[in-house]
Amino acid sequence: MNDAHFHLIVNHMPIIVPIIGLLVMIGGFISKSEAVKRAAYFIFILAAVCALPAMASGEGAEEIVEHMPGADHHLIHEHEEMAETLAMLCYILGGLSLVGLWASFKKKSFGNIVSVIVLVFSVLVIYFGYQTGTSGGEITHEEIRADFKVEEHEHHDHDGHDHEGHDH
Repeated sequence: MNDAHFHLIVNHMPIIVPIIGLLVMIGGFISKSEAVKRAAYFIFILAAVCALPAMASGEGAEEIVEHMPGADHHLIHEHEEMAETLAMLCYILGGLSLVGLWASFKKKSFGNIVSVIVLVFSVLVIYFGYQTGTSGGEITHEEIRADFKVEEHEHHDHDGHDHEGHDH
């Protein structure tokens, strides 16, 4: 397994895990369960931890991908910048979640405020996760780029006969 392969394996976690955390946190608000909110905090902390290997493997992946035919250095750089922002936001979300956990266990009066802040902040993290994931995908998947044009191709059967717009 090379660095690019490892990066592809771990880079989805800081994108997906906050979505799961948000759903659990919403469940905690709906059920008015402090235990469920605590589970969400742990999930957000996991997202912060998952951002570490994604960031650590990014440089190695870049070294491999930038030498591939058709590599677009602008797209790679744009993804790198977005990934740095996402990682920082994940770390902040993890830190806020640590505060939320502490406040929950210590039954602090500001615990509900922290849980609302974490909920709202997780939406921001998810938005940046979407942007970062899309920018990473655009590096090797030109079909998801905004400027992608579908070329019209003639359709041939296995005999090589053209069937585009012709009646039989």
